[in-house]
Amino acid sequence: MALAMTSPPKGSRAARTRATEDRILAVALESFGTKGFDSVSLDDLAADLGITKQAILYHWSSKRALLDAVIDRAALELIIEFDGALSEDGSGWSRVESIVRRIFRVAMRRPELLGFIREISRIGGDASLRVTADLEPFVSRATAYFEREMDAGRIRRCDPGLLLVSAYSTVLGTATEVEVLRAVGIAPTLRSTVVRRRELLSFLYAAMVAPDFARSQALR
Repeated sequence: MALAMTSPPKGSRAARTRATEDRILAVALESFGTKGFDSVSLDDLAADLGITKQAILYHWSSKRALLDAVIDRAALELIIEFDGALSEDGSGWSRVESIVRRIFRVAMRRPELLGFIREISRIGGDASLRVTADLEPFVSRATAYFEREMDAGRIRRCDPGLLLVSAYSTVLGTATEVEVLRAVGIAPTLRSTVVRRRELLSFLYAAMVAPDFARSQALR
């Protein structure tokens, strides 16, 4: 499955079809990410979109096929966010911190996106496997980055793949608390989000940064 997207000529039938599909995917992502996949029917989506259920089925043959398309779109958005952080200057902890900050920005700006990724983890099965496959380019780059940082003595020596999974789970869980709070009627403030992010960064720094490197930085 190729994540790269090209734009058809403006005004063409293909462009109109793309625009319709983009609109359906956006509403489906928000609904699945905030209400849960099982709680949202195609009739619900059609009502929110102001179209018929058959109009959705014209583009995707089933609700599950639509879910696969939403997974691909969400993964593409996450890769764009994460790759931007991996491509920045700096090494060691600075890039890890940059990724965490980006995830929290996404959590505040697009809570349904991270909520959707967490929903896919709940669904499991083929859905989780599809996310894993879609995120593989980022996972490979991030794992290679951790290996280089371990060799340089800036990150604690461990299994880089396990480190990535552990950090990902911790960050995603903390970041999506924003959506959980909203779901129970508690509006998270910017201050509370900053505090959670600062505490998470402190925890990750202590867990990931090599002690000798941390001491050398403290002496500067």
